Order: sequence, then C-alpha cells, then structure tokens
Amino acid sequence: MHPAKPFLETDPERLEALAAERGLALIVGVKDGRPLCAHAPVLLSDGRLRFHLSAANPLARALEDGAVALAVVTGAEAYVSPDWYGLEDQVPTWNYLSAEIEGPVRRLDAEDAAALLDDLSAVFEARLAPKPPWTRGKMTPGRFEAMLNGIVAFEMQVERLEGVRKLGQNKPAEARLGVASALEALGVAEMAGLVRQTLD
Repeated sequence: MHPAKPFLETDPERLEALAAERGLALIVGVKDGRPLCAHAPVLLSDGRLRFHLSAANPLARALEDGAVALAVVTGAEAYVSPDWYGLEDQVPTWNYLSAEIEGPVRRLDAEDAAALLDDLSAVFEARLAPKPPWTRGKMTPGRFEAMLNGIVAFEMQVERLEGVRKLGQNKPAEARLGVASALEALGVAEMAGLVRQTLD
C-alpha cells in the first residue's frame, strides 16, 4: 500500500469497524520467495486477527509459527468519471476503502480453532436475525470434529494496522458533490454516502 497522505487511514476504530463489517480478508504470505494468498473469514479484536484456511491450501502450509502475514480487507469501492467533477483536465480514478493488517501468525490448537468457528458463526448468524442462529449443535455428533480436521486456524498478533480512505478528499467540495450525485444516480449508494460524509 502506498497511499497519498490525504487518503491514509490510521484510525484503529474505523479500520477495525471496516474489518468487522466486511468479515472477509485476503490473506497473503510468502513461501520460498513465492507469494501465496487466500480469502478467509476474519475476526479482529484486542490486537489479534483470527482466521482459518483449508488444510489443503498451500498458504496454510506456508504460514509456520512466527511467519509474517498480511490481511487485506476491501470496503466500498467505485469508479469515478472525471466528467463528474465539473473541473477541467481531470482523469478517471477509483474511490475505495481498504485496511491492511500485518503481523506474525501462530497456529491455533483444535480447541481454539473450534472456538474461532463458534465465534465466526455467532457474529455472522446474528446478522441474519430474525432467523434462528445456526450453531454446531445442529450437526450430527462427530461431524463437526471431522470437518475441523480439514482446516487450519491462525491468530495474527497485529503489528501494523492502516488503510486507505480514498473519497476524493483532495478535490473541492463542489467536485465531491458532483461525484456523490452521479453515484447516487447510478444506485451506488454506499460510496455516494461516504463521499457526502467528506462534505460535513
């Protein structure tokens, strides 16, 4: 990540909220000089990022205890046409939110891996209310434990947490208003709302 200063996001509360809202990160590691990545559901709290991967995933085998990994969470994003600014000599760009979470990882034992799966399902099932939440208690005895053997769970000790909040903050208010209005007309409400927040 190499954000311009106007777009650098260092507010941990805002970055943690993005990770919690999205719940999915691209996990990146390196093995023998080769970059490896995989998407994984994540939970970030108390300076720790927990996630799990399929045991068959090459990245799971690459993340030895102490290996440094990077997790990238992507938030709202949208293409921005230069026509929307109402200014001369502008170029196309992309507005987006992202968070980068970096640190050494360690593998979790079976008990902690099961707790991670319980925590993940509790968080994301709660979003489906009023549907009764799914729990592993609904599974055939022994089946959860068998499936647990097919994953590897990790905990990252977060040493770096920063991101990008690129919403056109380097443009005049009227230009940002033009972008927000155009995005709203296209039905891109989330990004339009974020751009409007920069006008407050």
